[in-house]
Amino acid sequence: MQQIRFGTDGWRAIIAKDYTIDNVKRVSEATCHWMAKKGMSKVVIGYDTRFGGKMFAETAASIFGNFGMKILLSDDFVSTPMISLACVKLKADIGIVITASHNPPSYNGFKLKSSYGGPTIPSEIEEIEALIPDTALGKMKGVAALQSEGLLEYVDLEKLYLDHVKANFDLDLIDRSGINIAYDAMYGAGQSVLPKILPKAHLLHCDNNPSFMGQAPEPIHRNLGELSKLMAEDDKLAFGLANDGDADRIGLYDSKGRFVDSHHMLLLLLYYMAEYKKLTGKVIVTFSVTDKMKKLADHYNLELEVTKIGFKYIAEIMTKEDVLVGGEESGGLAIKGHIPERDGIWIGLTILEFMAKREKTLEELIDEVYAKVGRFSFDRDDLHLTDEKKHAIINRCKEGTIENIGSRNVNRVESIDGYKFYLSDDEWLLVRPSGTEPVLRVYAQAADPGKVRSLLDDAHVALQEEL
Repeated sequence: MQQIRFGTDGWRAIIAKDYTIDNVKRVSEATCHWMAKKGMSKVVIGYDTRFGGKMFAETAASIFGNFGMKILLSDDFVSTPMISLACVKLKADIGIVITASHNPPSYNGFKLKSSYGGPTIPSEIEEIEALIPDTALGKMKGVAALQSEGLLEYVDLEKLYLDHVKANFDLDLIDRSGINIAYDAMYGAGQSVLPKILPKAHLLHCDNNPSFMGQAPEPIHRNLGELSKLMAEDDKLAFGLANDGDADRIGLYDSKGRFVDSHHMLLLLLYYMAEYKKLTGKVIVTFSVTDKMKKLADHYNLELEVTKIGFKYIAEIMTKEDVLVGGEESGGLAIKGHIPERDGIWIGLTILEFMAKREKTLEELIDEVYAKVGRFSFDRDDLHLTDEKKHAIINRCKEGTIENIGSRNVNRVESIDGYKFYLSDDEWLLVRPSGTEPVLRVYAQAADPGKVRSLLDDAHVALQEEL
């Protein structure tokens, strides 16, 4: 039987190849055994818009019911943050989301959330992994039987989330601000709730299509051409928001159709929370985030900590310490006052509220941040390589044989998670293999987009020399 391992954020696999009913049963059974050892008895389960989501969620529910667990099952597709919030609001011990997040449409997955409303910590994931059986349980009672026995209850998790949003944001102010909004759900789980929060928004891809039209629902610029074009051509639109498949990540565009990456969003969030809300707390970022965050944190005398890549590392700290802002390069961001979970809709609303309160455009707010930390640009290339070539490049990084990137000298290297090459002129390059896909990710920061592109192009050559 196939060995199942959780990656950066959950277990993900190709549907019908490794992501099967039997393997969902195996992971669910391991989770049940772990919960029983911990004295836990209540689980909330949901699924996003991917193929087979409802079927896989019901499969998981049947296993939990077999173990006598109380099951709260979403009555429709939901975002990952809705499950995390439900863990807190409904006092569930564990939350399960059937989702592969931003992966291509051929994938599905299994995310675990804990009672505090965020990702289950790595050490507990390892404990669950160790309990995964070699074979799946046989036929179980279905959801109808479990419901009749009182073990399973259907719940409206979207309404729970919507009520929470209405209680925490000044939606009337946002509506009166006159900021015209475009929203791209990327066929994902945000397609139902966002139009209820912002009913005047111009909507893209807000229909249920499990194929995602062949596009991985990751809210990065190369996947959001239609939104970018719309923002650039419609001079009435000022804020372009996109979410990934399970709506925990965010993509953002300004009024000119220019992509606003997570580094800039993190800086905006820290600026808003510290400067205008006068809040304090620790700043947590993953290894791939710009070091400009350190400069802004220092400006407000706030401690900054850098973690390995994966929001679960941020969430673990948020459950133990007072954290103001936390986030990662890939669009997963979190702030004080909400659950310790990345939430693409929540973050979008926070920045939108900032614009409305300050009566400033997104571009004007970014310029204010630049005045404090300096201008910069960022981009990322995903190299689809053979495993042999990928491992060879990582070995070269590990051995320290890369001393130059084009004409740039490598001044120092950090290896918290991957290999980060610090160059001159506030430039850096990070090389890291994906934890969920056969991809080598190459990240770069430089003063402007042209210099970033030059750095990435030179990196392609430097990394693959002598291979």
